Amino acid sequence: MKKLFLISAMTIATTTASAAEVCQGFGPQTPRDIDSHLGTNDRIFALADDYQNMNLCNIHFHVNAEHKAKDFAILAKTDDGQANGYQCAISQNLTKAELKAPEKNMCQGVAPGDTIEMHWVHTSCDVAPGPGLGSCLSDACANPTLRVETQVFTLVNDPNALSFDELRYAGALQSDDYHQAKNIPNNTGTPVVFAGSTTGPSFTEQTCSPLQVTWSVRPQCAKLDINSLSQWCENNPFDENKAHGVRELVTNPALLSEITP
Repeated sequence: MKKLFLISAMTIATTTASAAEVCQGFGPQTPRDIDSHLGTNDRIFALADDYQNMNLCNIHFHVNAEHKAKDFAILAKTDDGQANGYQCAISQNLTKAELKAPEKNMCQGVAPGDTIEMHWVHTSCDVAPGPGLGSCLSDACANPTLRVETQVFTLVNDPNALSFDELRYAGALQSDDYHQAKNIPNNTGTPVVFAGSTTGPSFTEQTCSPLQVTWSVRPQCAKLDINSLSQWCENNPFDENKAHGVRELVTNPALLSEITP
């Protein structure tokens, strides 16, 4: 009986120590496995409006998918064996032609066959698109409502694949003059919408992001012509020409919001 008590005490101590290692007092974090709707974070904030009623303020992409889903669940690793996001299943069955290096590639850190996660960031602020997250706020709007439309792509050298020219920033398109992209994919499954945070490699389960973001993540991969992305990397209003790093998947339920239908 004494031995069992000691084991139980050790288990309780370990559990308490593990719980203390995660961020305390922060709202729900991102990225996550969008196929799992579990989450116990009790910081609640209203989800953002439809992105078409907001201003596009930034477009950027990450090498490998930050989120995880059935279609992009192949774990990628760094040279030293650390988890580094996820790859699309379709990336494992590409032709030699699709994998051929393009004659010109202006996007640093990616090549045909790579998986990327593209983020179209939208804000409630009355601002014009520009570089970085700072473009999504202003002196008159320091606490914006943010929404990120997300699509995971496999890059291929194929002019018949989806062109990024159809997805880039196209100016103020709507009747209310909201800044918008020409298109955002609408044929890659119903987006999973949830409350989260900003991402990127500077954040972990121990170092959380304080910003509140509504995420809309499409669950299926699509092929994207790397030549069209290269043209965008060469000239765009966001000064984006290289892939960003990924934040490790957030798995602790205390750091995740519950996804409701």
